[in-house]
Amino acid sequence: GDPPDRTLWTISISTPAVQVRSANNGVCVFDQYPTRSDLRCRQFFDLIRHSRCSEYGDFSIWHVEPLPDIRGDDFYAPHVAREYKPFPTPMVVADVYNRLDLIGAWRNTTVADRQTSIADAFSERHIRLLERFHVPHDIAVHVEVDDMRATVEDIFRKMGMPEDDAVQSADVLVYADVRGIESHGVSNMLRSYVASFGAGGINPTPEPKIIRELPAAATLDCDGGHGLAIGPMAMRMAMDRAEVYGIGTITAVNGRHFGACAYHAAMALERDMIGVAMTTGGVNVAPVHGAERLVGLNPLGIAAPTRHEPPFIFDASMSSVAGNKIVLAKRIGVPIMPGWVATSDGTPVMEEAEVPDDFIMLPAGATRELGAHKGYSMAVMIEILAGIMGGNGGGPNRRRGASHHFIAYNLEAFTDIEDFKTDMDEYMRALSNSKPAPGQDRVVYAGLPEHEEEIERREHGIPYHPEVIDWFRGITAELEIPWRLT
Repeated sequence: GDPPDRTLWTISISTPAVQVRSANNGVCVFDQYPTRSDLRCRQFFDLIRHSRCSEYGDFSIWHVEPLPDIRGDDFYAPHVAREYKPFPTPMVVADVYNRLDLIGAWRNTTVADRQTSIADAFSERHIRLLERFHVPHDIAVHVEVDDMRATVEDIFRKMGMPEDDAVQSADVLVYADVRGIESHGVSNMLRSYVASFGAGGINPTPEPKIIRELPAAATLDCDGGHGLAIGPMAMRMAMDRAEVYGIGTITAVNGRHFGACAYHAAMALERDMIGVAMTTGGVNVAPVHGAERLVGLNPLGIAAPTRHEPPFIFDASMSSVAGNKIVLAKRIGVPIMPGWVATSDGTPVMEEAEVPDDFIMLPAGATRELGAHKGYSMAVMIEILAGIMGGNGGGPNRRRGASHHFIAYNLEAFTDIEDFKTDMDEYMRALSNSKPAPGQDRVVYAGLPEHEEEIERREHGIPYHPEVIDWFRGITAELEIPWRLT
């Protein structure tokens, strides 16, 4: 895996200049600080070797940011210089360095451990890519699930919601936090809901009504009610119809944000059904090759029951990433990944970067060459099923708030339920027990990591950023709600 010739690599470590060149027997380092530079340059060179740099290919220059949280007298934070010749497909090295804190207590490791940790970090990055959105362990404030639930219920009551709606809405939010879906949980959504109530954007006491129906299907007017309360009601309507007709479906219009799709889809599991939920998100996505915001973020959730294995629960935006993750990235100060957004003129940002001031979301796949036509078309499909089919228009032409679409499949109409669960268990085990690719620890399926996260968080509490806890201190004091969170 050594570079194909004795290419000169130039690295700057703090102030001293260091030159590293490939050699048959490893790495040669020249610097007046041999211990420090040898350590850093060997780590960098190990990473280069790990990336199979015997494969030729052009690549754009990239820069490694210094580790902001590591301070010590035994080494300097790295800055990697700009010009490298033969190299494979670009890698986001900045992320590897910036995530070293996840590998272990770096400052307390031995030099030998440090010399091998870059390869570990490279593997860790691919296994837990979105770990960056979790609160750092050393600052997290852990809150018991029941304490957070009670507090959120109280806040919704203060917003004027009826008791049942307040309890239901809190359940949707806390579900997301318990399962590690921070983008749609309390920390990322509750304050915007409170603001929307205050501005009159959410009707706390709606009177939803069916405006069109046939036996297995209906269109529901949400009357501007909170999606966290109306969404579960609509899903129950779909399941009630499926009990009788084998399938039930509801399109809901004039709605508001309904939280994580996974919650609504997973409701069907309790009744041995397959659940599907989708919603029209913010119109922030450009069509493939486009430079205008014409498509919603439009998440889709699907849940299928199992017997012994964790159920299959898929939940994903049809954009490159959930829009709330961009907001979350800004809050906790982490960069966004290549292919998540485009610049204001529609040019995809294909390198890791800070969130631009003005950006357009890309569809899942990022570019046509990487399959963005699939995410784009799926998003348009959701605009059709949830919005246009409900008489609400699509994309920027929507007329009455958000639109949702729910489907419930009664398994008894299609197969024997027990046989279905046996087959599901067998298939889920086959997936999770399958051979991982080189550099990966395991294979998972949708719902398995969230199931494991739920076990952890129910035992040890939900980790929140101190800034979120500070917000709760303020809002609970303002609303005269009992303090339970610390």
